[in-house]
Amino acid sequence: MHQENKGASLPLAGVRVLDLSRVLAGPMCAMALADLGADVIKVEHPARGDDTRDWGLRIGTRNTSYFNSANRNKRSITLDLQSEAGLKLARELAARSDVVIQNFKVGGAEKLGLGYEQLSELNPGLVYCSISGYARFTPEAERPGYDLVVQGEAGVMATNGEAGQGPLKFGVAAVDMFTGMYSAQAILAALYARQSSGRGRHVQMALYDCGLMITSYYGMEALLQGGDPAKFGNAHPSIVPYGVFEAADGPLVITVGNNGQFQRFCRDVIDRPEWAEDARFATNTARSQHRDTLLPQLREALRRFTRAELLQRLTAAQIPCGEVLGMFEALQSERTAQAGLLHRYEDSEAGAQSVLAPPYAIDGQRMPVRMPPPHMGEHTQQVFKELLQLEDNEIADLRSRGVI
Repeated sequence: MHQENKGASLPLAGVRVLDLSRVLAGPMCAMALADLGADVIKVEHPARGDDTRDWGLRIGTRNTSYFNSANRNKRSITLDLQSEAGLKLARELAARSDVVIQNFKVGGAEKLGLGYEQLSELNPGLVYCSISGYARFTPEAERPGYDLVVQGEAGVMATNGEAGQGPLKFGVAAVDMFTGMYSAQAILAALYARQSSGRGRHVQMALYDCGLMITSYYGMEALLQGGDPAKFGNAHPSIVPYGVFEAADGPLVITVGNNGQFQRFCRDVIDRPEWAEDARFATNTARSQHRDTLLPQLREALRRFTRAELLQRLTAAQIPCGEVLGMFEALQSERTAQAGLLHRYEDSEAGAQSVLAPPYAIDGQRMPVRMPPPHMGEHTQQVFKELLQLEDNEIADLRSRGVI
C-alpha cells in the first residue's frame, strides 16, 4: 500500500518556478516540477486567465476539467504583462526564481523584456525554458505550434488506426504532453549543472522535435524500409499474438511476448496444443509471417471462453494480460485506489472534486497533491506580500489599475 509523502523529503523543495506558460505543454512541464516539490507560481492574465479555463467541463466559476488536469500543486497569480507595472513585477519575480518557463511566440518574450538574455542579467543562475512550435534555429521558428498540427506533420497520425484507415490522432494531446515531460527533464539537467557552474542555462524545446521523438521504433522502421510501416491498430507490428482480443463477453489484452509463452498459451490457455507443434507458429518471426492464418483461428478459439476464464488461465500460465476498461471504470477501479492515484479534495466553489495524483513515487512514498488546482489569482495577495514584500495598499492600487 502506498504512502503519501507529506512534504518532508520533496526533491525540489526550495526551488521556485515562475510559470509564464499557458495551455498544455508549458503547464505540464511546470506541474511535473511542482509535483516533485517546487514552488510553482503560475502567472495568468487578470481577465482571461489561462486559455484552458474555458476548455472542458466547468468546475466552479473559473476552473475546468482541462485546466485542472495540468495545474495541481501550483499557486496562481494574475498579472497584466502588457502593462509597465505588470512587467516590472514579473521581472522582480523572475529575479527571485530558479526557473522560468514560457511559451510565447518566438520573439514575444524578448519584446516584453522577459527573454532569457534580459532576465539572466538580473539573475545569472536562472534556468530559463522556452517552448515553441518549431526549433528556433530553423526557417519555421516563428510558426505557432499546435499539438494536432504537429501530430500530422511529424508522422504520428500515420501510425495510428487500422490498415486502410486514414490518419488518426491520439485521443489526448500527446505531443504537448511529451513536450512538457521532455522540457521538465532538460530543466532538471540544467538545475543539476548549475550546482557546479553557478550559471543558469537556456533550455529550448519545440513541439515538432518532441513529436518526432514519439515515432520511436516506428520511425526507425520507416527509415530502414524507405516508407511508412504498415498499420496494425491494436495489434503489434512485430509480435504475434499481441493486442486486444474478444472473449465471449468482452475485450481483453493478451501479450504473448516470447516462444515459451506461446507454447503455454496454446496448451494451457486455449486448449490447442497442435498449434504449439506447428512449424508455421514455432517462432515469433514465423508467427508474424503467418499472422493472417493464425489470428482468425485464434480469435475463434478465444470466443469460447469468458473474459474472467481467460484472465485466470493466462495469469496461471504467466502470460501478461488485462481487462480493457472504460476510462471511468479505470479511474474508479480498486487498482487505482490502491495505488493512491486519485486525490479527492473539497473545492470552495464546486464542492467535492477529484484530481489525479502525481505519478512519481520516491523511497516508497507517492509525491503528494499539496495544493489542488488553484482558482484564478487565488494566491496573488499571498505571493506579492511573501516574495516582493508589497503592502496591502500597494496591492489594492495594482488591483484598481487592472495590473493584477
